[in-house]
Amino acid sequence: MNETGSVKFKCERVDATLARFAGFDELNDCRRNLLDLGMVGVDANGVGFGNLSVRDGTNFSRFYITGSGTGRIAELKPVDCARVVAYDFGKNWLRCEGSTVASSESLTHAAVYECDPTARAVIHCHDLRLWAALLNKVPTTSKSAKYGTPEMARATRRLFQRSDAKRARIFVMAAHEGGIVTFGNDLQEAFEKLKS
Repeated sequence: MNETGSVKFKCERVDATLARFAGFDELNDCRRNLLDLGMVGVDANGVGFGNLSVRDGTNFSRFYITGSGTGRIAELKPVDCARVVAYDFGKNWLRCEGSTVASSESLTHAAVYECDPTARAVIHCHDLRLWAALLNKVPTTSKSAKYGTPEMARATRRLFQRSDAKRARIFVMAAHEGGIVTFGNDLQEAFEKLKS
């Protein structure tokens, strides 16, 4: 059992060497753009923020995601990602494979993939100005749903049930200042949602 930094779930990590996976190059390209814009990276306290994921083939419950604490790394290698292979919102638990622990927002990514079978990629980034402009204007989670928790995963599921989140392909995390989530058929589509 491993827990690190801001990871709030119980993570069962299976040590494995991840090979270069489908979507890895796109993930790095998109992440590089987000780093340049300051939407992922490391804050003044040295805490990493932002994460990206891509679905693992056609399996709806498995995906590759950037590892916890990788915001300081300019160019990722496959070893800097984790493959999420199982999760349980109720138990606040997930199992991942790789050399690193999956990002703290893994349960939120899982909720997006679960609610939208067409989603193949998810971005969680930070931009205070954009967040303030979008807050309550696009689907927005409850202020009681803290980041990286089962409550956030459940709040994400509720957005898909009670709003046009699936069509909008973007939502704001009210209790996570600056936190924005976009998703799409690929990372380019998810990235474009940040510009519209």
